[in-house]
Amino acid sequence: MLRTQKLGEADRIVTILTRRSGRVRAAAKGVRKTKSRFGARLEPFTHVDLQLYERRSLDLVTQAETLRPYGERLAVDYPRYTAGTAMLETAEKLTPVEKEPALRQFLLVIGGLRTLVEGGHDPRLVLDAFFLRSLAIAGYAPALEECARCGERTGRAFAIASGGMVCGSCRPPGSASPAEATVGLMIALLRGDWDRADASESRHRVECSGLVAAYLQWHLEHGIRSLRHVEREAPSERSGRLRDETGRGVSEKPSATRGPEREAPLRDVVIE
Repeated sequence: MLRTQKLGEADRIVTILTRRSGRVRAAAKGVRKTKSRFGARLEPFTHVDLQLYERRSLDLVTQAETLRPYGERLAVDYPRYTAGTAMLETAEKLTPVEKEPALRQFLLVIGGLRTLVEGGHDPRLVLDAFFLRSLAIAGYAPALEECARCGERTGRAFAIASGGMVCGSCRPPGSASPAEATVGLMIALLRGDWDRADASESRHRVECSGLVAAYLQWHLEHGIRSLRHVEREAPSERSGRLRDETGRGVSEKPSATRGPEREAPLRDVVIE
């Protein structure tokens, strides 16, 4: 489930990313009633098995069975919740044509949510890995090991409009000059080298996140609204900084398809 929106007094329109038919929009009748038989099954982050009745406009949800309710685990962890929200919004924007198969994007979303729930990696890293691999699936993977313009393996700057790293001769005005470790982190996230990614320094993670977010939104030609809520600094570092400035500690307050296909963790989703 990617998104829901109200329809009339008791219904909802649900946006779903499916295994076989890509992105689908459907109407769920009476789902907002307290006695609805669907209950919380049709909520974002939920992996569900749906039965739909096809109609000319919106399909109709006739049956829903929860497979894995990722939302329950994400809702109690603000950084992971906001990262997951950005994932769902990005997946919807990268599947602009309804009912066009998008199997690799579907598997990437499932793997990304599972990785967030497992909690083995910084949610910022998981989100940036998701962004980079989603771009690769869409055909927009940034050039990171050679110049995006001439192919020379001497990239010194990152130019969004040029497609990634560029050499000194091809560097356009306004290009960023990321640290070598930042570029290495982007490569690691794209390849699934989590040992290298987890060992990266915070300043390189922040720089990586900024470049990846800018590159993604430039290609989408739209902003990702949920990115404004995503944690771009480790909670421990932010709390420490605020403690130094105010002389007191700051507590973190969290914010509130069919068949047994194997979920692929984000590191196992192969980008060819």
